[in-house]
Amino acid sequence: MPIADVDRTLPSNRLIFEVRRDMRLFRRFRQDMETVFDEYGLSETEKEAFRKVDIRRLAELGVHPYFLPQVSRFFHGGAYNHNDSDAARTYARNMVPGTEDA
Repeated sequence: MPIADVDRTLPSNRLIFEVRRDMRLFRRFRQDMETVFDEYGLSETEKEAFRKVDIRRLAELGVHPYFLPQVSRFFHGGAYNHNDSDAARTYARNMVPGTEDA
């Protein structure tokens, strides 16, 4: 998704930016993401994309391209961060043509 398609007002952008920088908020997100969604004012469409870890949909909604891989790390971790990690495979299935079944 082109950088020109970023929606700077989209609540998901602020949520991702802040969750990845604040360990307490990250823990709250992992324990009760629905409450965090409500606190940030996410739309039902945004919430559903997060619930499904639908990175492509988040991109279509206007999430910044830099933040998209971060979403898969929220759910799959980032400690084992390389091309074969669960986070990287989730990102690839959503964003790289031909890897949907990988």
